[in-house]
Amino acid sequence: MEVQIDLATPADDPAIRGLCRREPMPGNITLTYEREPDFSLGCRVTGSDFQVLVARGQQEDEVVGVACRSTRELFINGVPQRLGYLGQLRIDHRYRGRWLVSRGFAMLKQLHERDPLPAYLVSIVDGNQEAEGVLVRKARKSFPSFHHVADFRTLAISLGRAKPPIRTDLEISHASPEQVFELARFFQAQGPRRQFFPVWTQDSLLQLTSLGLRIEDLLIARRHGDIVGVVGLWDQSAYKQTITQGYSGWLKAAAPLYDFSASWIGRSTLPRPGSKLRSIYAALLCIANEELEVFSALLRELYSLARTRDFDYLLIGLDARDHLLSIASKYSHVSYASRLYLAQWPDGGPFHEQLDHRAAYVDIATL
Repeated sequence: MEVQIDLATPADDPAIRGLCRREPMPGNITLTYEREPDFSLGCRVTGSDFQVLVARGQQEDEVVGVACRSTRELFINGVPQRLGYLGQLRIDHRYRGRWLVSRGFAMLKQLHERDPLPAYLVSIVDGNQEAEGVLVRKARKSFPSFHHVADFRTLAISLGRAKPPIRTDLEISHASPEQVFELARFFQAQGPRRQFFPVWTQDSLLQLTSLGLRIEDLLIARRHGDIVGVVGLWDQSAYKQTITQGYSGWLKAAAPLYDFSASWIGRSTLPRPGSKLRSIYAALLCIANEELEVFSALLRELYSLARTRDFDYLLIGLDARDHLLSIASKYSHVSYASRLYLAQWPDGGPFHEQLDHRAAYVDIATL
């Protein structure tokens, strides 16, 4: 089939959004990640200098594949370094085959050669055997090499019954625009403890307000006046929607029982197929010295705040090795597993081998 691969133009946007609507992501929960009313807004949150690659089919205004390349400044082994991100990959089921992926990566390599980066972060959902097979297990020589760097867990915490605050000596308050510089200093001091933590600055934090982040929705925990933890709510529903298409495996069998018991134990029912997941992200999570008491108190306050916004789920993503996960897992939730890879072309060298033991932190709101 004749396919033209090129950088997207504004005229491609309706067709790209149509591709997102009709091509679900496989797994125990089959989802479509939709991007109404503007696909590019969802790309802006992934990093700076984003470029959207499209594969155009034979029919007029037909897009049969899309991918996004962006750049980020992240802490790598505690040192700021510019890294890439590859995401938003969608391919029309009629055109699936390694030949189309090969041509797409050939174009991505051209973009890489114009702006070389040591590696690119890539997230693949567990259960997406096709993606892992083509990209990881049986990749062609022209592909970048994919190296597994972390197992990731996204928890959809059910916003059911109200929960009492956790008693603590901490002072927890909402942030204000006047505190953004102080927040940036805290992120830059504590962020290096995590692999891939963003290098937030005052300006980059303020830029997020144009993408739905309200500074007032960041919660700050202090002890003796010093910041010891931050986490916030980030509502991206104005330009990113997650639609549940169905369930498979054990979850399909368990769904009726789960929903029957949900109202009795104070949790949200599972979304019906075809319905929008009413969810909000827990974002910009940073805890000084990974102190469990601080995270417990902040997460409880964030849970209560999210309930007041009429959402059903609070989404939080953590490295499977992260001991903060033990606190988040105590809440009633649905777990969504994925794997984090570094994709490297040969000119990047053995970049993945340089990584030390630090747990990864990737804000799922930016994927």
